[in-house]
Amino acid sequence: MSGADLNMNNAENPSSGGKVSRVRVKVCGMTSPEQVQQLDDMGIEFTGFIFYPRSPRFVHRHMTAEEIKKIRGRINKVGVFVNATAEEVLRTVDKCGLYLVQLHGDESPKVCEKIADYITVVKAFRLAEDENILWKIKDYQDVVDMFLFDTEGAGYGGTGKKFNWELLKGLNIGKPFFLSGGITPADAEALKIFQREPVAKDLFAVDINSKFEVVPGVKDIEKIGKFVKELSEPRFG
Repeated sequence: MSGADLNMNNAENPSSGGKVSRVRVKVCGMTSPEQVQQLDDMGIEFTGFIFYPRSPRFVHRHMTAEEIKKIRGRINKVGVFVNATAEEVLRTVDKCGLYLVQLHGDESPKVCEKIADYITVVKAFRLAEDENILWKIKDYQDVVDMFLFDTEGAGYGGTGKKFNWELLKGLNIGKPFFLSGGITPADAEALKIFQREPVAKDLFAVDINSKFEVVPGVKDIEKIGKFVKELSEPRFG
């Protein structure tokens, strides 16, 4: 596995034992360079661009590959793909200057490994209530860099439905993971409580999207800023 060096904005990986002022944040479904710049100014660590044509946030309806590649700053550009070929993913990585790849479909371990030889790969899993999570991720442990946990739904991509974090409690994921699935502005306090769970030693970042939008692809920057501020505030008791 390999990939470009990531910009962590002085935050350390929770699994390394380092301290962070707050859990990292990824804002997915971006369609505007101006809004990406606002997120970078805010200190957001990751921004997601969706390269799935059926998504209402399909980035190429709004931005060209050249426009995405021109985006500079501390923020890490993540490309989100669904069942694309390894060749298609890697072409897009180069054209758009991506730093990470998130695979949100039914990609096999072999395909994931081929992509991970070139760039950091996050494999997403859509989980049902009765899912055996450790069994589902076991074939990917040695071939991707990180996991992302989301809610099961019809079709692919985010559903906006709340992910049941209880499913992760008591597990040893053994790899950094993103927590996704219908996270709302009101969840900051619950996320700080979740960070006390043993499984959260591997919590790398939270992934937010539809609950922080005005319309699909257009983010409520003020709402995101308030959420990030609340995540940064210490919890007492």
